[in-house]
Amino acid sequence: MQEAKVLIVDDEEDIIEFLRYNLEKEGFKVFTALDGKEAIEIAHKEEPHLIILDIMMPEMDGIEVCEKLRSNEDFKDTLITFLTARGEAYTQISALESGGDDFISKPIKPKVLAARVKAILRRHPAFSGDQAHSNIKEFGDISIDYEKFIVITKSGDISLAKKEFELLTLLASKPGKVFKREKIMKKVWGHSVIVGDRTIDVHIRKLREKLGDKYISTMKGVGYKFEY
Repeated sequence: MQEAKVLIVDDEEDIIEFLRYNLEKEGFKVFTALDGKEAIEIAHKEEPHLIILDIMMPEMDGIEVCEKLRSNEDFKDTLITFLTARGEAYTQISALESGGDDFISKPIKPKVLAARVKAILRRHPAFSGDQAHSNIKEFGDISIDYEKFIVITKSGDISLAKKEFELLTLLASKPGKVFKREKIMKKVWGHSVIVGDRTIDVHIRKLREKLGDKYISTMKGVGYKFEY
């Protein structure tokens, strides 16, 4: 497997060195930047798989950096996670709405950091494994059969309606990523179909009834994510 490349962006050198030390110890190839402008330059040069962005930086903050990267097709597969203070719900929502995939809360514990980074990187096409090319993909206790439109569990097979299946496979395409309601509506129902505001909620409820509550979680005011 290829070496995972991580770009750390923070205006505090002690935080950069802390993150760099702990990630290099886990075998990651680490690049660093002290501001947003430098981060964008390094991102273009090194093409990291994951960028860890601090939000509060002078001149160009993390939200702006993320928006600039997301506007470039070259970074469509690049994962972006933010460093946020614990409990800053508004900041976390802004980070996700700007195009971020996840966030890591401060204060950061080394073992938690490594585990989170490894989990986030599994969403990248380069590290998603050979299962991505199979008709059946496993997610913990369940498997999704993309050819038969069923979910396989220990208790038996679960048949899903077409839109339920499309919604589930969208969320499962990037476990842990919060999909905004607007994107779900566009991807599953498209612009040509007019549906009510509660359509997504109804389909989520049906999926939870069939799969259980533990796989799909809600981020209020933003959207839904698939976890296992």
